[in-house]
Amino acid sequence: MPNPFFTGPAITKFGLGTAAVGRPGYINLGRDGDLPAERTVEALRERTYRLLDAAHAAGVRYLDTARSYGRAEEFVAQWLTEHPEAAADTVVGSKWGYTYTADWRTDGVPAHEVKEHSTAVFDRQIKETRALLGRHLDVYLVHSVTPDSPALTDPALHERLAALAAEGVRVGLSTSGPAQAAAVRAALEVTVDGRPLFAAVQATWNVLEPSAAPALAEANAAGWLVVVKEAMANGRLADRNATGPDTAALRALAARTAASCDALALAAAAAQPWADLVLSGAATERQLASNLTAATLDLTPADLAALTPLAEPADTYWHTRAALPWS
Repeated sequence: MPNPFFTGPAITKFGLGTAAVGRPGYINLGRDGDLPAERTVEALRERTYRLLDAAHAAGVRYLDTARSYGRAEEFVAQWLTEHPEAAADTVVGSKWGYTYTADWRTDGVPAHEVKEHSTAVFDRQIKETRALLGRHLDVYLVHSVTPDSPALTDPALHERLAALAAEGVRVGLSTSGPAQAAAVRAALEVTVDGRPLFAAVQATWNVLEPSAAPALAEANAAGWLVVVKEAMANGRLADRNATGPDTAALRALAARTAASCDALALAAAAAQPWADLVLSGAATERQLASNLTAATLDLTPADLAALTPLAEPADTYWHTRAALPWS
């Protein structure tokens, strides 16, 4: 299916995610050196603005945020207000279902975010999102749906989501964990008044964790917007971290193509025929510039095949991800 939002230059296949810069703590590797020493609200607001400026100037037209990304929704909303010319051609996706609980701290926090897919949380968070983003909310996803989520079975919640979709917002879900494919396939079966409810998914896919690909192809065939997150595996596929034997094939392709490991990881995601958008999770302008060189790479079938040995069992990948420290 063609990209339902963008049909222009290749760069528009890439979006900017704000998980890494909307709050002082996150799980991307090497983050200590990426952010300002003083992670004040104003410092991260300025960093977010600079990334948004650079992304828009480069041609990026999709922004991803969430209620649980600290103050990321607020930062995005304020940037859009201050840049009406950019807001006019920018598509914004946000997510609900997690509540940010870290209170702008990084250490000694029992939980940085708490998940609850209830009608009460939806009612609260859609009001909060609307208060910030207003008419700029284009895509709204249930955050981190797993097969046991009530978001897949609660008829009262489905009615609320269908009402939001009737207003013109594309309603969908994001997925995490080793059972992403099962969650996507369950969501494909959800209907309200005989019509499919969901029309978008944001899922983890990368060369270490490709297990959701068949289900994402089914979502694409159903006309869903398919957005890839964590294409760099929370920094494991960045040049500075891709140093072990498990990423040797990526380094070899980087040497052969004179491309960075991060650009290759993103380009591999963008090469999937079912992928509409691939998110950069850059925390610095330099990282963003490197990430976006992925738009210039045209990986051959042989290049992609060379990366297939990197795939890990899904359970192994998600166990490793769960152990990454918040910093």
